[in-house]
Amino acid sequence: MEAIGAARAVVEERHPGARAAFLGGSAASGRRTATSDLDVVVLLHGAPAPYRESLRFADWPVELFVHTEATWHAYVEREVRGRRSPLVWMCAEGLLIRDVDGLGARLAATARKVVAAGPPPVSAEEVEDRRYALTDLLDDLVGCGDQAERLFIATELVTRTGQLALALEGSWLGGGKWLARRLEPVDPGLGGRLHHGLREVLEGRVELLVRVVDEVVAQAGGRLWAGYRRDGVR
Repeated sequence: MEAIGAARAVVEERHPGARAAFLGGSAASGRRTATSDLDVVVLLHGAPAPYRESLRFADWPVELFVHTEATWHAYVEREVRGRRSPLVWMCAEGLLIRDVDGLGARLAATARKVVAAGPPPVSAEEVEDRRYALTDLLDDLVGCGDQAERLFIATELVTRTGQLALALEGSWLGGGKWLARRLEPVDPGLGGRLHHGLREVLEGRVELLVRVVDEVVAQAGGRLWAGYRRDGVR
């Protein structure tokens, strides 16, 4: 069964009274891979929403994100504050596969407006926190003599550097593959440089990755250690 048909069928089987449903993620964007699942957002009148469930249907891995209209707005508001909202993107860029009473069209329009408006600005405090964390990791990497430890330090550096680059550009954040996808239009080539730096670390050389990370940290004001303070935090 093809993706759209499977998504419609699973909604009909699990929630025949659904008000609206979207097929989001890679299956809707044309970037589907052999292991992609179906991300399906379902809007109900009430219980058992809200919940999230992973299942298999017609040989497809499926993730259901089930909400009411009220919980959809509440979750979106919370996610947007963190500048990362998978729910918004699934509805803004996904396919509207069911719409009984117009709710789906309204939420799609709202989601597109949220995406277009962009996330809230990053705070100076958060930028400092990210600079501090990257400074700490860079020091750990340079001083590390254990191959396994270097691997985990370097991968954490790559992820946090990408997140800082997105934050500085006022971009939506992302995780996993979506970090790479969000990063490419914001800083073309940075993902590739981080990749090469990580490969160098795996071969015992840290200089390239340190240089790439420092380039991004410099845009935020440079490394930060002495003078960093957060009251009320152990």
